[in-house]
Amino acid sequence: MDGPSLRIEVTGEVFPLRAEVTTVGRGPGVDVLLVDPSVSRLHAEIIRRGPYLYVWDHGLSRNGTRVNGRPAGRHILRDGDVVRFGAAGARIQDTRPLIEFTIETGMALADREHTAELAMPDPPDLTRREWDVLRALSRSAGAPGAFVIPLSTRQMAQVLVVTEGAVKQHLLRLYRKFDIAPGTNRRGRLANEVIRLGLVRPEPVDSV
Repeated sequence: MDGPSLRIEVTGEVFPLRAEVTTVGRGPGVDVLLVDPSVSRLHAEIIRRGPYLYVWDHGLSRNGTRVNGRPAGRHILRDGDVVRFGAAGARIQDTRPLIEFTIETGMALADREHTAELAMPDPPDLTRREWDVLRALSRSAGAPGAFVIPLSTRQMAQVLVVTEGAVKQHLLRLYRKFDIAPGTNRRGRLANEVIRLGLVRPEPVDSV
């Protein structure tokens, strides 16, 4: 099995994670069925974004979700992490290699190749509201292109149904977490950084 998967503690059954969203619960139609009374019908989702995995408990679960023993609303997952949906435990299996590139050597080493590995930086831990702000930020206000033109703080406030001041406070924290230096087009630089990391996807252009 090449891609990431979820191994159930009790049964040992292994579920490959879908390309985008894998649903977990004990109800009909979920991707990972856990027959445990502590698990809600739709308990949580495991989401793949680029090289990253994260679990998202939508707040619909009765007994919550934990990662390595700690409560988690949304949490980045790594190989070996233990996720507990209610009382049902499962382990993340993600042995995908780091990003690789190949450099062909000169004539003296004609038949050899050197392969180097680049590690993607770990994304910071984010609160649920910070995730919401990043999703709103990815709603492009301009025509699709190489770079995302983010919504204004006023437009983001309308999307999130909060004040502009609250949006600005969240943005200041996000600038620090993603190391976005002060200067021009700071919102744009943040939007394109989180999209480059694969944490969010730019949504279709629409009117707000």
